[in-house]
Amino acid sequence: MADFNYKTLLVEVDEQGILWLTLNRPEKLNSVNSMMLDELSDLWARLRHDLKIRVVIMRGSPESKGFCGGLDMSDPIDPENANTYYLYDWQSRLGRLQLAMRQIPQPIIAVVHGAAAGAGFSFAMASDIRVISKDARFSAFYVNVGLGGADMGCSYFLPRLIGAGRAYEFMLTGRFMSAEEAVALGFVSKCVEREQLTEAALELANLIVAKDYMAMRLTKEAINMNLDCGGLENALKMEDRNQIMLVMHNLSRGRSGIGK
Repeated sequence: MADFNYKTLLVEVDEQGILWLTLNRPEKLNSVNSMMLDELSDLWARLRHDLKIRVVIMRGSPESKGFCGGLDMSDPIDPENANTYYLYDWQSRLGRLQLAMRQIPQPIIAVVHGAAAGAGFSFAMASDIRVISKDARFSAFYVNVGLGGADMGCSYFLPRLIGAGRAYEFMLTGRFMSAEEAVALGFVSKCVEREQLTEAALELANLIVAKDYMAMRLTKEAINMNLDCGGLENALKMEDRNQIMLVMHNLSRGRSGIGK
């Protein structure tokens, strides 16, 4: 397995190919600073073509009060670089983290305890599956600090995940979505006691790992592509292409009795 040596992230890979990604700045509520931005960008880029890692489980440091509190506002910006060009580049890099999460072939399971605010909310939305504890809460906190409520992919993901009507509410008010609301809105897959989070995430990861690698890769790809496709016909074409690829994949591996 690859050697992942980071300062703001803890990365462990088990023998099944499950990568455990821990945001590791507990003293700062695992908030995103310049170094974490660099390290997450590097990690997602490396995973895009990694054929050994099958699933990513993303979580906040257990020692922290929450999953991720957003951006570290105390992270200094070099005054000499505090211009429109520099800030736009910084903002663009933040947004590209969510794009990279969708582009990697591995399904991502977000394991959320406590607050997932701002960037933390965006990380949860950009993940493929969300497992939360009963104290979890989510906020488009960007709007509470003088910015717009649409940031880091929020205006793309949230309406698709919970519907536009409720998405407007959370993005315009910045109020926290409780764990109970997240369950009721279908935003999360499981809500468990905090001490059961690891077990619940691992149970889902094991189900995915037990499936064929190409099947999982093409399924994630099809979902992402068909969220934005022009209609049913285009969606069916993507599915047809994937299913034929998987039939040929299975035949090439000497399987018989392929069924739906």
